[in-house]
Amino acid sequence: MPRPTRVALLITLPLVLVSFYFFYSIELHVLLPTLTDASTRHRVVTGLSSILAGKYRAVHHSLHEYDHYTTEPYTGDRQAFTRHIVAVGDLHGDLPNAKRVLKFSGVTDAYGNWTGDVDFFVQTGDIIDRGDDTIALFFLMDRLRAQAHAVGGTVLSHLGNHEWMNAIGDWRYVYPTEIKTFGSIAARQKMISTGRIGRSWAGNYTTASRLPLHPSIGPPNTPYPPKSMKLHYHKQSDDLAIHHYYDHDKPLSHSALSFVHGGLSPTYKGLTPFPTKINQLSESLLQKLQHRVQPPPHPPNSYPGLPVGTTPEEAALYDANGPLWYRGWAMDSEKKVCAQVDKVLAQTGTRRMIMGHTPDFKNIVARCNGKIIIIDTGISHAYGGVLSALSIHYTLTPIGDDSDQRWIEKEVVSAIYADRQEVLIRDTREVVGDFSL
Repeated sequence: MPRPTRVALLITLPLVLVSFYFFYSIELHVLLPTLTDASTRHRVVTGLSSILAGKYRAVHHSLHEYDHYTTEPYTGDRQAFTRHIVAVGDLHGDLPNAKRVLKFSGVTDAYGNWTGDVDFFVQTGDIIDRGDDTIALFFLMDRLRAQAHAVGGTVLSHLGNHEWMNAIGDWRYVYPTEIKTFGSIAARQKMISTGRIGRSWAGNYTTASRLPLHPSIGPPNTPYPPKSMKLHYHKQSDDLAIHHYYDHDKPLSHSALSFVHGGLSPTYKGLTPFPTKINQLSESLLQKLQHRVQPPPHPPNSYPGLPVGTTPEEAALYDANGPLWYRGWAMDSEKKVCAQVDKVLAQTGTRRMIMGHTPDFKNIVARCNGKIIIIDTGISHAYGGVLSALSIHYTLTPIGDDSDQRWIEKEVVSAIYADRQEVLIRDTREVVGDFSL
């Protein structure tokens, strides 16, 4: 090697190493904690360390598996599609904290009005009980629903187990100060049965939702299996293999999310068609509760129970294994839930199940690579948990020649807190089909 070349290398090499260390430090201590989740941070740090050990190629490949998609030029006529969803868990009578969450998650502006920055806002139930702001919270949801609808957005609302408890007459978690906001026990009974709140429950709230990430598989609550599949008309079977629920000619068939308050138990018999079956039972049971003579509330009176004429299927909707009370996805071991979740996702035509009900006061919980997400973090001052919201950014982007009908489907799921945002899941895959709108 000529002397000038050796001198240049001796000068350049220290500069390269110093520069690398500088960017390594920035990545490790500044960018990663704010932009990525813990598992991704671990992979990146491991990757950066491996560079020093001469392992760059293998690590680079694992970290940038889909880079060739984003660099592939596209000049066709197909349009990319985006959808932004925000979901919030239990609010339990706390209007100030609810407003804070709605604002920092981008659902509302500084004046409490719909921003238009979100396509769907989902609330998973338990607005009532443990606080005094019942009326104000339900009126806020109705106002946001109307504002969203006016500009093409959607609010999806769910009845939690506490809404159902109140409809039954089980007022164990109702504060005396909250009853005063209605004026009297009788006025409260009327408001949540045939009055304004009760009518909104009957007209605007469901017990379960299936939210497609792309409109090619239908609007919200399009049933799965669809009527085009024979399974739609078959009785739910625990023995049917998972692959029967997938149509390989429709790669977006399960590009959807399920929302429910408690959880979709793997042994619940009313799953399919989803969410139609659950919501039909919910509608019929709620009507019976709201239009019976309202019993004196418990306590101090005896527990009134479900109304006369309740069917076994309606009773199963409300029991511990039903979608309002089930806690298995949050409480059972990782091994057990990860072994069970794929069958339920296959049956319901979804890729993730999102629920509230079982709080973790520190953070939103994602299990089984994000197939299970629990978003109740005890937002209400009754619990003192962290304020949080779940954000889902979905994109379907065309690549290649239009004749090939190739697309890149990307989904980024993040937990949003008052002071930070954490990526929980980042999924990307290539799909082929005619998904143009």
